[in-house]
Amino acid sequence: MKFTDGGVCAAKGFWAAGLHCGIRKNKNKKDLALILSTVPAKSAAVYTQNLVKGAPILVTKKHLENGIARAVICNSGNANTCNADGIEIANAMCRSLSENTDISENDVIVASTGVIGQPLDINPIKNAVPDLVKSLSEHGSLDACNAIMTTDTKEKEIAVEFSLGGKVCRIGGIAKGSGMIHPNMATMLVFITSDVNISREMLQKALSGDVKNSFNMLSIDGDTSTNDMAVIIANGLAENSEITGEGEDFDTFMKALNTVTVALCRMIAGDGEGSTKLLECCVKGAKTELDAKKVAKSVVCSSLLKAAMFGADANWGRVLCAIGYSGADVDVNKIDVAFKSEKGIIPVCENGSGIDFSEDTAKEILLCDEIEILIDLKDGIAGSTAWGCDLTYDYVKINGDYRT
Repeated sequence: MKFTDGGVCAAKGFWAAGLHCGIRKNKNKKDLALILSTVPAKSAAVYTQNLVKGAPILVTKKHLENGIARAVICNSGNANTCNADGIEIANAMCRSLSENTDISENDVIVASTGVIGQPLDINPIKNAVPDLVKSLSEHGSLDACNAIMTTDTKEKEIAVEFSLGGKVCRIGGIAKGSGMIHPNMATMLVFITSDVNISREMLQKALSGDVKNSFNMLSIDGDTSTNDMAVIIANGLAENSEITGEGEDFDTFMKALNTVTVALCRMIAGDGEGSTKLLECCVKGAKTELDAKKVAKSVVCSSLLKAAMFGADANWGRVLCAIGYSGADVDVNKIDVAFKSEKGIIPVCENGSGIDFSEDTAKEILLCDEIEILIDLKDGIAGSTAWGCDLTYDYVKINGDYRT
């Protein structure tokens, strides 16, 4: 398995595009994206668990009842959520694409992201769709990636290449996500494409299984969004033998998918609103995987710990505190904690108690852009990893006037 270029266009038979249609005031900011498969494709999705859901999610769920899709259309700048005509607008986006292609509107995945509760004018989208279709390209992944960004400061794009039965296969993805991220699946927009031949049932099983260890282990600010989803489309053009059950080929597919999703998780966490550091909490020695997940997520969600990481303060007591209220079955008298970065590793707690360490060395380690929080519960063999970011002054600035 190796990383490759192309994002959502890395897999055979996928084109993408992105342009500015006029939803966003900044004419230099793309706000309408399109991803298209040249043939019908098996599709699967997971959605936010927020009871308040954007209209595009409701439409997409209906369209994916048969597990088939050919395109994704997505706008940024307006979430199309809590609008009386939201369903009508989402359907109109699909219809507009259908009118300009040979794709049925029922085979279109629709998504929106941006401000909640503001009317979305369909006219800029309808007027731009013909040009959007014309601009489709096998090299258009980055344009589509830019068009789905909101407060993101960096593009999030990845692709991998691997082999199934002697056939070269690819999985690629793009994502947006910077704030309002605390998935209970999923709270960002993630679009994944693949040319692997796999049944819709196994594709859904793969995605639903993967998110438990990827997007569900990611938190920026503890707020679960209303709109967001993770979608995978697989068109089978790699011509491998169809994956219809578990086995070696399915395991390889799962490994490739997880490589893509974890990479996107790290990109999203590292680009959290106002953040300066990516936090990765690695837990081992738990009694169960559930306990390990509870501990890892509790630590990366701790506002106090996130603030300490911003200040490069090795306040390990905040790690213990977060473990203590995580709900995990742990023996607090066994816990070891260490901080690690490219500058080295420094143990700060052993058997639930503080140990002597150099504050200067710890600060040097914590001033790096990527910090690992290493926790050994010493009570079993299960482990888990979660991702987050530091909490800075800029997070408040960004969200203090996000709408206005």
